[in-house]
Amino acid sequence: MTIRPRKMPLSVCFALACAFAVPAGWADTPAAALPTAQVDSAVNAILARTGIPSASIALVRDHAIVYAQAYGCAQLDPCRRATPAMRYAIGSISKEFTATALLLLQEQGKLAIDDTAGKWVVGLPASNASIRSLLSHTSGVRDYWPQDYDPPEMLKPIAPKNIILRWASQPLDFPTGTAWQYSNTGYTIAGLIAEKAAGKPLFEFMREHIFEPLAMQTVYDFDAAPLPPDDAVGYMRYGLGPLRASAKEGRGWLFAAGQLAMTASDLARWDISLIDQRVLNAAGYRDLTGEIRLANGAGSQYALGLDVKLRSGQRELSHGGEVGGFTATNVILPEQGLAVVVLTNQDATGASGQIAESLEKILLAQALPVDATALTEAQRIFGELQNGKIDAARLTSNAKSYFTAQALADFRAGLAPLGKPKSFEAAGYQLRGGLVTRRYKAGFAHKDLNIVVRSTPEGLIEQYTLSAE
Repeated sequence: MTIRPRKMPLSVCFALACAFAVPAGWADTPAAALPTAQVDSAVNAILARTGIPSASIALVRDHAIVYAQAYGCAQLDPCRRATPAMRYAIGSISKEFTATALLLLQEQGKLAIDDTAGKWVVGLPASNASIRSLLSHTSGVRDYWPQDYDPPEMLKPIAPKNIILRWASQPLDFPTGTAWQYSNTGYTIAGLIAEKAAGKPLFEFMREHIFEPLAMQTVYDFDAAPLPPDDAVGYMRYGLGPLRASAKEGRGWLFAAGQLAMTASDLARWDISLIDQRVLNAAGYRDLTGEIRLANGAGSQYALGLDVKLRSGQRELSHGGEVGGFTATNVILPEQGLAVVVLTNQDATGASGQIAESLEKILLAQALPVDATALTEAQRIFGELQNGKIDAARLTSNAKSYFTAQALADFRAGLAPLGKPKSFEAAGYQLRGGLVTRRYKAGFAHKDLNIVVRSTPEGLIEQYTLSAE
């Protein structure tokens, strides 16, 4: 991620005293069964626990924004309440837009992402590194910003070409393609290549080909200037000290690597376009979202400006962002039509990721095909096992061999002291090996359990296992 600064004292009211929700959230489509009170409670709890000033969120379900809300103080002393219409800097989430711009230029025949950097930028030690390697952090080009704060020179303007002259002229950290190492410098080079191929500034090209077609009307060039007064103000802390207004990086440092700001809803509109594949052609999306493999065959868990992983067998695309005074997290589950956007106005904090994880769980729980009969059956069996029993007529022959007298005695010894569950909820669903697999979470006063139940199409239990979370 791109990182942050440390300046300008300001007396503050702590966010845990100001962590309230804007009364009226809104949505592009009705929120229907979305548990908005649960969403609000989850966000406010994390604001109170972490002390961040504010958060702005947008949730996507069924390819549409179903909830957008803001919480806390967009500005402190006195508290100016955050609203969903306010912009926040998104930091390195900007990288997926830079990558998309280059892929659009490839579609237009103006470059190829497997072109060498040396074809476009003269004098690079990484002249044989491809544009693809720059966008996937596998080029070996040295990062100009490994610190988690702003060195003094970063508060002064710089021409992006001078970043390249200073950092990209150094020896490669590793031979191109042999390792993965985050490098903002690689994106600075890629951004200049995009401008050269497009014949216009990168932000202008993105506005014409991405932001305007997607009706992303609030996008702002945060590299060029601080956010206007009506938007969120960025904050930082020294250690565990009070919140203080953050300084902003000088112009040029965020170019192509972390230069954008926008509302959470506009970032959600981008997520919907990615789910629906509305900006690039099919080949472009394969390039944008396909995991890059290293020379030794290992997966990098990174595509082009996007982290890539599997969650319950489904693709999850995500990225974090951080610049002076702001952190953000963006998570997309393309096959499920879900996305979570969280923007916050404090740097050096993991709060946006914590909020995103909590909200993703809520969305996924809403998307589960919950079978009330199966849930009741899972609870009934749990109660039996607490008493060292199980109805053998409900088991397959394999399960009968598993639940021996010793096994039932062990189940009773471990489960009986827990008492009655405080909660018992569905947590996952999939088909495997001709069996229906359902996962549940059972909550107790001092312990939570993960439960896996596999059953035949006829409803007989093949497996009932559990473990402490």
